Amino acid sequence: MYEAKKFDSIRGLDGISEKTMSEHYKLYEGYVKKANEIMEKLKSADKGAANQTYSELRELKLEFSFAIGGVKNHEIYFGHLGGAGGEPNGALAQQIEKDFGSFKEFQQDMKQTGIAARGWVWLAWDWEKQYLFNYLGDAQNTFPVWNATPLVALDTYEHAYWMDYGTNRGSYIDAFFKNLNWAGPENQFESIAAMMKKMREEM
Repeated sequence: MYEAKKFDSIRGLDGISEKTMSEHYKLYEGYVKKANEIMEKLKSADKGAANQTYSELRELKLEFSFAIGGVKNHEIYFGHLGGAGGEPNGALAQQIEKDFGSFKEFQQDMKQTGIAARGWVWLAWDWEKQYLFNYLGDAQNTFPVWNATPLVALDTYEHAYWMDYGTNRGSYIDAFFKNLNWAGPENQFESIAAMMKKMREEM
């Protein structure tokens, strides 16, 4: 069973209101509740009646992907808010400069991708190609990128910013960057870099 995590750091953000974050967190709790509800129903689903056009199993599995996507995406998003923004340090900073040219170019690319996206943007490490890329997603369960690890998640659904910015999504994305805590993504990428080094040594 999934449990909603607590994110005290999402309170008192700069440019994203308490009201927005309070309502946003309730949506996350709803995803947790539905993920558990679907998991429970799967225990008694008639697997013998599985059908690609319509069946209980198909509907439950499909909607579970949406619910659990909502859980995982929001846990990344909430988890790295509450910081002072700025730029990352260490291996992550070096990799961003290598793959995007500079932090400024990365930030611009993520913002433009966020304006183009209908739901999410993820800065993720592609293990096969060994580079960072800003991936676009239109819903909780669309465009999953296999063999890639998300480091930063930007929620671009209207509920993330509408009360504060209306249609001005760009200003919300600017506020998102101002509140990023890079410590989590930095530590995560340090682990990735160490693992990549070990893999190269063992080749």
